[in-house]
Order: sequence, then C-alpha cells, then structure tokens
Amino acid sequence: MPSAGLSPRRFTQLAALLSIFVLFTAQIVSALLPNVPVLIAASAAGLALDTYLQYRNPGLLALLGKVRFDVTVRQLLRDMLVLVGLLRIDGIDAASEQAPLLVAVCAFYALHFACQAAAVLVRRTRTLPIVTRNIDASALHLTAAPPRILARRQGHRLLTFSIPTTVGLLLTAATADGYWGGIGVGVALALVGGGTVYLGTWLLPKKRAKSEQKVTQWVDKWLADYRPTVGMYFSGGTTSAYQANMWLSTLSSISSTDTRPLIVLRERFMVQKIDATDVPIICFPKVSTMFSLENSTLKMMLHPANAAKTSQVLRIPTIKHAFINHGESDKLSSCNPYAKAYDEVWVAGPAARERYALAEVGVEDKDIVEVGRPQLAPIRPYAGPPTGPYTTVLYAPTWEGWDGNPGNTSVVLAGENIVRQLLADDGVRLLYKPHPMTGSVDPRAGAANSRIMAMIREANAKRSGSRPDAEAAAELVRRSAELDQLTKTAFRPGADEMERMLLQGTPRGDREAAIAEATLAWDKAYWASFPEWEHQIITDARPAIFACFNQADLLISDVSSVVSDWLSSEKPYAVANTSGMPEEAFRTGFPTVSAGAILTPSADGVPALLESVRHPEKDLFTAARAELKEHLLGPSDPPSSARFSAAVSALCTAADERRVRMESRLSSELPSPREEAAEETAQDPHEAEETAVG
Repeated sequence: MPSAGLSPRRFTQLAALLSIFVLFTAQIVSALLPNVPVLIAASAAGLALDTYLQYRNPGLLALLGKVRFDVTVRQLLRDMLVLVGLLRIDGIDAASEQAPLLVAVCAFYALHFACQAAAVLVRRTRTLPIVTRNIDASALHLTAAPPRILARRQGHRLLTFSIPTTVGLLLTAATADGYWGGIGVGVALALVGGGTVYLGTWLLPKKRAKSEQKVTQWVDKWLADYRPTVGMYFSGGTTSAYQANMWLSTLSSISSTDTRPLIVLRERFMVQKIDATDVPIICFPKVSTMFSLENSTLKMMLHPANAAKTSQVLRIPTIKHAFINHGESDKLSSCNPYAKAYDEVWVAGPAARERYALAEVGVEDKDIVEVGRPQLAPIRPYAGPPTGPYTTVLYAPTWEGWDGNPGNTSVVLAGENIVRQLLADDGVRLLYKPHPMTGSVDPRAGAANSRIMAMIREANAKRSGSRPDAEAAAELVRRSAELDQLTKTAFRPGADEMERMLLQGTPRGDREAAIAEATLAWDKAYWASFPEWEHQIITDARPAIFACFNQADLLISDVSSVVSDWLSSEKPYAVANTSGMPEEAFRTGFPTVSAGAILTPSADGVPALLESVRHPEKDLFTAARAELKEHLLGPSDPPSSARFSAAVSALCTAADERRVRMESRLSSELPSPREEAAEETAQDPHEAEETAVG
C-alpha cells in the first residue's frame, strides 16, 4: 500500500524503478552462480519491463538517463550479463560458441550506433530554413519522413531490435546450444542493418531538403505572387499561442483583394500551435531569412505581444508596426514601455489611452488608435436575471504573473474562500476556468488550484438529479469529431516538420466559416451534455472563455483583460481584491473594477452579490457598467470591426506614402546616367579639348 502523502501514481513509478534495479541484481547474481532459471527470468523480465516503460512512460526512464544509466547502458549491461552467464554454464564451448556470439553482439551495437549517426544526419538534412503552413510548397519536392523508430526513437529501436538477441541467448543458456544464440543475433543484425540501409536512403538528394538559398528563392517568389499587405508577427513560448490565436478571426476578416493577410512566426514549434486558419503562415527561425519580408509588398505588421525577437522585425524600415496586445487590463503590463517602439499602439477605447498617459512610458497620444475589440462579437448581451433554478457563476482567475504581486491572482489568498461561498449556495452552478499558466511561477497557486478543483468535485458528488440521455453524449461525440476534422490535420506519429509542411500546404479556402459554424454546434452540444445542476471545471481549450461568458450570469475574476471583455455583455461582475489596498484606492487605481463588486480575501460579500444578480433592482452598478463598457471598449457605432479595418487602411496608406517619399528622396540623391556623363565631362575639360583636336 502506498504510504500517506505518496500518490498512487508516484508509488507505481518508484516501484517500477525499483523493479529495474532488483532485476539487474538478480541477473548479476544468477550469471555468477550460475542459476539458469533465474538468469532467464530476470533477463527476460528486465527487457520486457524496460521496453514497456520505454513505450508507455518514457519520462520515468529519463530519470535514469540523468544518472548516466540510459537505455543503451542498460541493454548493453543486460546482454553482457547473459554472455557472462553463458561462460559459466557447462556444455557451452567458449571458443567455438561464445566467441562468435560475443563478436556478433558487438557488431549489433556497432550497427546500432551507425543507425543513430544516420538518424542524426537525416534529421539535419530534413530541417528546413523556413517553415510554412497554408502555402503550396510542391515546388520544394517535400517528402514523407522515415519511420519514427529509425529516425527519432533510439531507445525504442535498440530495445525492439534487441529482443531476438535476448531470446536467442536465453535459449542457448537453457539448451546449452549456441545455435539458438546465433539465430537470435543474426535476426537482430538483419533488422538493425536493414533499418540502417533503409534510413540511409533519406540521405539521397531526392529526399533531402532544399538548400537555404533555394528555399529563400522559393519564398521570395511566393511573396511576389501572393503580394501580402498586412502581417501578424508573433514570437513566444509553448503556452503563449493563445495570444496570437485570439486575433485569427479578426485577421481573416480583413482578407480581401486589396488586403492580403500573413502570419509571421519565429519558433518552429509555434507553426502547429496556431489554431486552424486559412491565412498563410511563414516561420522564419533565423533573422537572415526573415529579411525576405523587406523586399515584399508587406505594408504593416500587427503585434499581439512583446517578445525578445520583436526588435528584429522592427528593423525592417519598409513596414509599419502596430501593437494590438492580447488583451487589456489595468495591470502595468498593459502599458509596457516597449510599446513606444511601434509606429502605433492600437487600443480598445479611451480608458487605455488615459492609461498610457498616466503611465508616462513614452507612448505619445498621437500614436494611439482606438479600434475596439473586434473579437468580442460572439459575446451575447445581458438578457436579464437568471430564469431557471440555478444561477451560473463563472470564476475565471488570472495567473500569478512574474513580479510576485499578491494582487495579480486571487487563487492563492481568496480562491478557496470564493469557491466555498459559491458552493454553499444550493442555487449556484459554478464554472471554474483558471488561467492555463496558473502555478507556472508560484507553486502555492498550483496547490491552491488543485484544492479548488477537489472542492468542486466533492460538491458534485453530493449533488444529484436527472442527467441528459445518451443521445446528448453521442451528439457531443459527433460534433467533436466534426470540429476536430476541420481544425486538426491528422499526422502519423512519425511525421516530421517537412512532412507536416507537405500535408498542410493547401488551405481549404472556406475553413473559417465552417469552423465558426461547427464551433457553435459543438458549444451547444457540450453544454447540453451536462445536467444544469453540475459544476464544471474547464481547463481544456474548448469551450473557449467567450462560450463560458454566454453561459454565465455572473463573473468573478481578477484585474485582467477577462473583465474588460466581459463588460461587452454588461452583465454583473465582481473582482477579488488581494492586493492589500483599501477598496476606494483599489477602485481608483484600477478603473476596470469601478462598475463591479469588490470581494475581500474572505469572500464575505458573495451572498449579497448573488442576491443582486437574482434581483436586478438590488444591482447598484447597472448604469455604471454601460458607461464603463464604452469607456473601455469604445462606442458601439461604428462597430469595432469597421474601426479596426479603417485603422488597417490608414496605416497601410502611411506605409505607402513613406515608400513614395523614400523613393523620391533616393532618386533625387542619385544622379541619372546623363547627369553623370555631363559631370565627368565638366570635371576634365583638357581631355575634351584633346578629343576635339584629334
């Protein structure tokens, strides 16, 4: 039984590691005695356990690699111990049987290392200098990747190809006949040798990636044919893709004959992190290749986030740059001094303009453009108090941030109290959607998040009632399959970067509309698949935060862009104050909270908050929310989409005007050939006279 404080999963992992060492110990002792039955059992069990863990839990075996006991060392030790055992078993001739087996085993490992060297070369030759998506790359003659077990899975390859060797040697130990060991090692040699030769065919010119020069030329030609005008530039870590994904629908909506969008990435892995879209995607891992954009028709670049590599694209003088951010809040990160590096800073409404003025970070008012938040269109407006038996509350706290400010997230100091108060009300249905980065910096936030989830599961266990029929669950499965087919490209497990680029070369053209329709159908099926009384913990990408908005009657959150987005619905909301500031100072310092209730860390105000939601006449912030909405997000007329498109057109025009000025200036500074000839003549009059006399 696992001890208290040790989870079953951790106990199983420790037991597996201990079993590996126990089996090695048994193999050593049985080889020296010798004890043939134990040697056979320990050797076979060790290989079986190692192979199983290699396929099912490779992360656990990675711990052994950290102490230099990796898969190659383990399997080599396993084989050598069997050979040592054969030396001590009567009836097996060392010269005629064991020596050839030893040589054959050494040859097997030599071929294994040769195969590994070939795998490294293949991976390098298939690494493209530029990666694309939604772009026809047939001109590059891309090919499928080699089998994963040969090219990328060294441990899997070694253990799988070692099975015949181990079986043959153990049969030799059991029968004292070297014939079986010879057959086993022969089969293993054929497998690894044939695999190495087959893998080597990927080093031939037809299967190799084109050179950087040829790929760059191909990209330049594609850019000249496509003639992009508006790009979205993004660089970030593995968990930051949502910052770009929230702008995909807006970027797609501006696509037209005159406005052709493009997504520019810098990290290879990010190509697959971007959600389904028909917008062409180009990833420039190196700065040298990225400057193909300088000679393109690209006029402006949108930036949803600041990153270390952003400065590299800002060096391209032919492109105008606008910072659009990935959300607006009252946090200092929404007024980063880096923003002054852009030509313009696009914000939702007057509040952000005022925020930059107060922050004094160098962003001038003339460079700020109010465009609203066009991606908020799916959020439904307030339709009155809840009419059913349950009030749906969305608790969506943000993460802890990098600066250690206790006011960043309510999860640590107030989260459990808020959830406890909500769960105490039998008329509440809770939707808990924590930020995906919760606990990534402060372990306390991760621990509190886990306890909150446990509280919700426990509360669900105490509730009962009718559940949707099987048809509702089946409908969700159907809708999930339909949406996955639209949003995900099916890659085989061994697909590499080049193969994925080959499969994602041609966009559908109508994907955006199809995905929007399928997403709405999926959302409807998702909520219908749960009983109305059941609390939900939502940590997956679907349903999205806006879908949760449309289900909720009340939002409880922190100072974050979630509050600004929620205000577009004009529904009631509350913000947790864990900063230690008095309420008046908190409201003054963070304007986004001025039209909502403030919760202290003890969350004592939750019952009164719920009462105001159920009885709108007790809601003191109705008018304030409407006023704050316009202050934060700008006017409803013209709509945000129109204002955003107008801002795009204006900045593109500014880029065109700059190009005209630069071309005019260069043409005036560089003399024409006729003028050059006249200057040469004027500078050497004696030569002209001699020519005339002659």
